[in-house]
Amino acid sequence: MAIFDLLTKPEIKLTSTEEREVKKVAKQLLETLKREKLVLDWRKRQATRAAVRFTVETVLDELPRIYTPELYQQKCEVVYQHVFDSYSGQGKSLYAVN
Repeated sequence: MAIFDLLTKPEIKLTSTEEREVKKVAKQLLETLKREKLVLDWRKRQATRAAVRFTVETVLDELPRIYTPELYQQKCEVVYQHVFDSYSGQGKSLYAVN
């Protein structure tokens, strides 16, 4: 939900279809990152950080076209920074229930 919020705030006027697309992209991104990219200590190596950034950019490229190239770049940066700050790797995150 946090990634969806990052992609839609401040308010972006989305149709209900576009909103569903954004939710789908946000979910796909988080699933892909958790499954393939957020390995132990991923933040310590430049190559793994680059792979995570590339994944963010690739998946977010599926956002509806209402996201202009400038807005897309901004959202990529915000989402990457959120992932960097919130997910330490191997399923560990700021959101994990202990």
